[in-house]
Amino acid sequence: MPRAAHEHLSPTSIPPLAALPAEPDVAVIGAGAAGIGAARRLLARGLSVAVLEARPRLGGRTVTTALRGHPVDLGAHWLHAGPINPLVSLGFARGEPLRRAAQESHLWIGRRPGRPAEELAFGRAWSVADRAMTDGARLNGEDRPAATALPPGLGPWGRRVALVHGLVSGRPLTEVSLHDFPSMEYGDNFFIAGGYGAYLARLAAGLPVALDTPVAALDWAGEGVRLDLGSRGTLRARAALVTAPMMVMQEPAPALRFAPDLPVPFRAAIDGFRTGIYEHVVLHWPSSPFRGRDRLASLIGGRLQPPGLLTRVDGTPFHYFELDVPLAARLDAARAGADGARRLVRETLAEQVGRGSLRDLAVPAVTEWRHDPWSRGSWAVVPPGHTKARDLLKEVIAERIWFAGEALSREQWGTAGGAFAEGERAAEAIASQLR
Repeated sequence: MPRAAHEHLSPTSIPPLAALPAEPDVAVIGAGAAGIGAARRLLARGLSVAVLEARPRLGGRTVTTALRGHPVDLGAHWLHAGPINPLVSLGFARGEPLRRAAQESHLWIGRRPGRPAEELAFGRAWSVADRAMTDGARLNGEDRPAATALPPGLGPWGRRVALVHGLVSGRPLTEVSLHDFPSMEYGDNFFIAGGYGAYLARLAAGLPVALDTPVAALDWAGEGVRLDLGSRGTLRARAALVTAPMMVMQEPAPALRFAPDLPVPFRAAIDGFRTGIYEHVVLHWPSSPFRGRDRLASLIGGRLQPPGLLTRVDGTPFHYFELDVPLAARLDAARAGADGARRLVRETLAEQVGRGSLRDLAVPAVTEWRHDPWSRGSWAVVPPGHTKARDLLKEVIAERIWFAGEALSREQWGTAGGAFAEGERAAEAIASQLR
């Protein structure tokens, strides 16, 4: 797997961490949102914990770096589903600098702002499509592709609706279970000043975490579990919680192996997830025509259309130009890398706003979570027919192996909030079992 373009960027901070216990009650594999949430809850329940993280930093796919003196998130950025996201309620309780996401957005058609009638028609198309897909999942129990629920008659806006939903779902709607659609709402979301990754790092302060410590294998043949840490030796624990991304554990070349292998239904559940793609091309663009902090922009017309554009992040000149599965596949097929992504951005925006508007455009960062060896994708996607995998993977194996992470969250799938909630859920199950 090629090296990810963003791997050289350092997090804004690494908090002080505690030493690992020699033989903990629970070994937690992964210090992303799920691992951090689980470790905090396990310690609160009186169990000893050792968190093992393959990367030299915390946060998993939620990381904040400094670009031109400003904190910028390279992975998760939205705190979705505010009323049920534990990281939102915890943030308010801690006095964290949360701000509600703007509801206003930009509609740009053929190098001009959309007219009021066009904005009204565009909004109506979104409402019709969202209601049809939500009702399709709620009223019809059949697990089918989300695309089959898109209603006819959306007019010229239908392609745009499908394109954006394919981006935020991680794959085109033909490849996503309809039962995953209703959770992708944007009505009550938040951002956090200083970055989401920096917030998660603060939550990990004082936890017993070993960085740069990948787990090559988890041996559960005897009593408890034994973790192979390569040159760092082994670690024994009473139980293990695995929060590594599903793609990292998938055959035929998993980075984390189980000895013996998992029971067949669990192996099939893990291997059945698909790789979700949602990449940031970070733009520094002071003269951008888009005004207003943290606003989504829909650019319609022309041969090239960006599936997603978040403008004026935190009120700065930074923007996120998003890459979906088709665009990432195009870059990978050409072996274009990060420079290819930069060229693609310029080509697309020149067509949409005119090349003269790009005089001060710079692209200081491009993410490639699909090429990150400890992620292998932006999140795990449930394809049609695979929704029961989540419930199966919440069950304990041999009373000592549990799983957690964004892939197991039905209400907040694909999000750091969902991962954190799943870590807390698994921690409660482990505490009940071990105590």
